[in-house]
Amino acid sequence: MSSYLLTVNQLNHYYGQSHTLRDVELEVPRESCTCLMGRNGVGKTTLARCVMGLESIATGQIIIGGVAFENLSAATRAPAGIGYVPQGRQIFPLLTVEENIRTGFFGSKQSTRDIPQNIYQLFPVLKEMKNRRGGDLSGGQQQQLAIARALISDPELLILDEPAEGIQPSIVKEISDVVRMLCREMGIGVLLIEQKLPFIRKVADRFYIMDRGSVVASGMIDELSKDMVQKHLVV
Repeated sequence: MSSYLLTVNQLNHYYGQSHTLRDVELEVPRESCTCLMGRNGVGKTTLARCVMGLESIATGQIIIGGVAFENLSAATRAPAGIGYVPQGRQIFPLLTVEENIRTGFFGSKQSTRDIPQNIYQLFPVLKEMKNRRGGDLSGGQQQQLAIARALISDPELLILDEPAEGIQPSIVKEISDVVRMLCREMGIGVLLIEQKLPFIRKVADRFYIMDRGSVVASGMIDELSKDMVQKHLVV
């Protein structure tokens, strides 16, 4: 069995005539957090959407758990053990917290429809607020809800797109603690798309930096230098 949950090989993507992803190569090991960084508009979210089957690719491979997924539909990928928390959270504001979590069962390979207790152990505030509408939660609480919804299908790979964006520091800390627990205690591989360096350095084991649709640097997180940050991340 490969030590990598996700392998992206020579992936190319276009929006019309715009070449948005250029020969992208990336690997996400099991039981670790890999962070994908870069300025706005360099292709990070597009790559995540390609992995999820929400964008079609021109050429390349997407291998998840040893299986080639690039020609499979988006509906096929979630039951195969992939959880996705998109940028902006996209919770249902008029549904209750519990109802929002249960929407994560749609397309799940699991036969049970009972919310596991570990979901509420990871996010105690969601248990306290399970009968409140999702739209009544703070931004940070909505982010926790979106992560809980993605975890309900018991994924092996979790993709988080900017989970710390617009979130108060206390909840960012809680989310960072959860991400580390998911990797080290629950064995999940996490692909984190993020720009906040303190958060990244706290949770990530490895990093990739994208610029203009290409991967321009990668390594272990302690190899992320000030020069790399200045050249590719500082606005």
